[in-house]
Amino acid sequence: MNTASDPWWVQQWLDLINAYRFKKRLERGWRYAREGHVLSICFQGQKVEAKVQGTEAKPYRVSLWLDPISEEDWGYVISALATEARWSALLLAGEMPADIETVFARNGLRLFPFSLSDVHSRCSCPDKANPCKHVSAIYYLLGDRFSEDPFVLFQLRGRQRQQLLEELRSRRQASLQPTPEVSAAPVPQLQQFWDYADPLDPELVIITPSLGDTVLGQLGSLPLASDPRLETSAAQLLVQLRQLYEDVAQSVFLESMASAGDR
Repeated sequence: MNTASDPWWVQQWLDLINAYRFKKRLERGWRYAREGHVLSICFQGQKVEAKVQGTEAKPYRVSLWLDPISEEDWGYVISALATEARWSALLLAGEMPADIETVFARNGLRLFPFSLSDVHSRCSCPDKANPCKHVSAIYYLLGDRFSEDPFVLFQLRGRQRQQLLEELRSRRQASLQPTPEVSAAPVPQLQQFWDYADPLDPELVIITPSLGDTVLGQLGSLPLASDPRLETSAAQLLVQLRQLYEDVAQSVFLESMASAGDR
């Protein structure tokens, strides 16, 4: 049924079976599988359903399943798989990455069952032992299924092949989307630093301050020189500057009033 040349994931499944301590039950199950006693085996959702011909005329019904992984946890796993191009490439090619269990372990999960006690099963035969030889036969045939399609194990955990691959492609494409370019802010030109092209706020109220509040009022007399002959010139300059300030302030005030009248 299976040989040493089988893929590693099949060997891991067989190692899981062969670690079971009740070897006689496994041997009888092996013979049942080899002699064709398994009449049918198929998936129904996340369960494996099979019919195994025993000593009775009516075949026994066998069910086998694993604990499913929740939707939320699958989201974490698929996001992690999508970050590594190698994992995505192997899965999309139908192969199982050798270190895939590390992805599940990072999220506190397992893909492969730890032992046969993690593989739940039920058989309609009167044998009280579990696994019985009918269940054991399905164990071995599942190894063949794993060899043909490694995604069988994913289906047992709640993700079908097509769904898994579509989600993986989608996450990969999203992660490869180029980052939108951010346009650089224009470098300000020194000669345009004081330019102001935007109109003033029409709600802005212009209040002309008294001369005492101006810079000229705060500076007081101009210390141009200690020569008494320049005192008259300094006083005249101060008068002219004050007059210029008043003219500018008056012009701004009138322009503001005119703009207010246009509204």
